[in-house]
Amino acid sequence: MLPDGKMYPLVTRHSNKSGLKTLPVVIIGNGPSGICLSYLLSGYTPYFKRHSLHPHPILQRKLEEAPEVSVLDQDLEYLSEGLEGRSQSPVALLFDTLQRPDTDFGGTAESVLTWWHEPDRAIPHLVLGRNAPGGAWHSIEGSMITLSRGEWMGLPDLPFKEWLKQKRRGLRNNRATAEDIAQYYQHYVMKKGLQKNFRCGTVVTSVRKVSAESIPNHTQKDLQDDSGSLWNSNEKSTEVFQVDGFFKTMEGDKEPFSIYAENVVLATGTYDNPTWLGVKGENLSYVHHQLSALEEAVKNNSVGIMSDPVLIVGAGLTAADAILFAHHCNIPVIHVFRRRVTDPGLIFNQLPKMMYPEYHKVHQMMKEQTAACAGPYERYISLPEHHVLSFGKDKKCIFQDKNGCQKAYKISMALVLTGSNPNLSFLPNDGIDLAVDSEKPVNPKRNPIDVDPFTYECTQEKGLYALGPLAGDNFVRFVQGGALAVASSLLKKANKNPP
Repeated sequence: MLPDGKMYPLVTRHSNKSGLKTLPVVIIGNGPSGICLSYLLSGYTPYFKRHSLHPHPILQRKLEEAPEVSVLDQDLEYLSEGLEGRSQSPVALLFDTLQRPDTDFGGTAESVLTWWHEPDRAIPHLVLGRNAPGGAWHSIEGSMITLSRGEWMGLPDLPFKEWLKQKRRGLRNNRATAEDIAQYYQHYVMKKGLQKNFRCGTVVTSVRKVSAESIPNHTQKDLQDDSGSLWNSNEKSTEVFQVDGFFKTMEGDKEPFSIYAENVVLATGTYDNPTWLGVKGENLSYVHHQLSALEEAVKNNSVGIMSDPVLIVGAGLTAADAILFAHHCNIPVIHVFRRRVTDPGLIFNQLPKMMYPEYHKVHQMMKEQTAACAGPYERYISLPEHHVLSFGKDKKCIFQDKNGCQKAYKISMALVLTGSNPNLSFLPNDGIDLAVDSEKPVNPKRNPIDVDPFTYECTQEKGLYALGPLAGDNFVRFVQGGALAVASSLLKKANKNPP
């Protein structure tokens, strides 16, 4: 956690007669999305680097039309028109290709952006997060290797590879460990001087719109000296957001807070709320929903080479990480998943073998080591096209295959690793009203929050924005485009665009 002395208090009382000082922006979540947006709102401004050449000729021509105008102040819809890539978001593709012009083709072309710090364009804001800057990356086992290439994990104007070189480290298969990334994000906040905007150890419990006239007559301490700020604080909003929560002190106490903001940005990610199967016995003490439970069990010697098998449910990358971890520790595993091994929707069938040798190994195990067919891998059994029916108090688990046949296995512990959902309990109706399908819960892949693709403002609630997985952007390299869109929108609201 960053030293508390470097954080601004959330709310302070003054004898100031001017009444409440409402913050222009509060960002909930301090992972890569929140950090990147804080950078852009702190006056760091991207321009097209003169004499640089982008491999996309139409984009190059557009960038040359107004090189003296910041990318933030240009028409993002116009710039991003016609771009294609691995994201559905046009602005995500735009910002990614400006920073890494030919990375999808294995190239190493330099960014065509140059960054200028223009403090007079900063918008006062606060970033609230449960952990240190980096968000959920601090909750992931440090030795885990990322799915994305290491250079794709970097944030603007501080390449991840350069930071890693300073630590005298290299990338393994062009990829990085979770520990490296968590440290990099903390370093980024300090290096760019953003720490004054961050308040770590905070839990938000409620966000709701209130009438500006109903706010108590006290002031909030300015985040920054606003005398040089371009935010037009003379504009009176009839409604503002009230953000309630508590701050966890070093002593373990909870100090409540209320802050008011004209705009709120949701950047909480999806790591909080693991998906449950909804079967009998799933709440028993030996059934877990996070990989960290297996790491803890190994540390405590409660599972080992002589244990009953560990059950791993799921066929995604977290399940694969659990299998690799168990395999490394010689712990027997039963692996249950619903899909066929050859299903094209299975993530392993979409990953290049050369870049992801360890995941390719798991895929081989899944194919070659089924209960019906013994293979070369000891202490591992694959049960494709099976699902869990129940967990028993005697640690017996019952599975059923696609034909309705049932099997029972005695296990030592179970890990249900079938994905996670965002925890939006602090929003009215858990945020469901904001989703693309407002009848179903928000889900990063199937039902994200419905946002304008060029501002990331929620279509159902003006002044509320959503970033990252909440808006359907699930990779660090692409969440940054959302931050660009939000910053551009807020600058336009603030009338801070140059003529």
